[in-house]
Amino acid sequence: MIIFKSKEEIERMHEAGKILASCHQEIAKMLKPGISTARIDKFVEEYLAKWGATPEQKGYRGYPYAICASVNDEICHGFPTGKPLLDGDIVTIDMVVNFKGGLADSAWSYAVGSISGESQRLLEIAKASLYKGIAQVQAGNRLGDIGHAIQTYVETEGFSVVRDFTGHGIGRVIHEEPAVLHYGKPGRGIKLREGMVITVEPMVNAGAWQCAIDQNGWTARTADGKRSAQYEHTVVVTPNGPLILTEQGNV
Repeated sequence: MIIFKSKEEIERMHEAGKILASCHQEIAKMLKPGISTARIDKFVEEYLAKWGATPEQKGYRGYPYAICASVNDEICHGFPTGKPLLDGDIVTIDMVVNFKGGLADSAWSYAVGSISGESQRLLEIAKASLYKGIAQVQAGNRLGDIGHAIQTYVETEGFSVVRDFTGHGIGRVIHEEPAVLHYGKPGRGIKLREGMVITVEPMVNAGAWQCAIDQNGWTARTADGKRSAQYEHTVVVTPNGPLILTEQGNV
């Protein structure tokens, strides 16, 4: 069942989104060769606590960390570790913030030091695909319009879209209906209506879209070992188009 959000609920989610966005901005300053993702995880816990917020995914289905930290060929749900990040790595930091019961979800991919031209292009295409999808978050459009916009753009640029993981509704819990696919056909799927809040979070691979799951039961990585990047926002369907609750720069 899709849960439509009230104005008050959206305002609480927006406050959570502002905290999340500001946290990402601080992470961007920290990400240099030699830092570990475990250090970033600790920082996030401390940062959120200062704002009176909590990391919602910690403990979710037994997940033990405040963030997911996915490095290079890891697509999503990577565990933070004490291993130092190296010059040339890329890393995706994904987190869900709870502030006074309002949830917001956002992932961002970062370059560590100097990265290759191929990796830089992967980041640029993945980020651009996010906004191609968000542009379709219009009342009266359908979920397939989002996926189609992302897929056609990404594949035209020579990359692939992961199909095993999707965006989702969000509000009272992390994952609500509907599932938001990042591929598909226009004009198909559930119609978008005012008050729906969803995540748009394309995961884009340099190679094939297929993935494999690590023995920890969480971490997904590319089946061919090539790199992956992801960008995600929490978005509200409004009469005036998409409202991004996790936009960086709005804090």
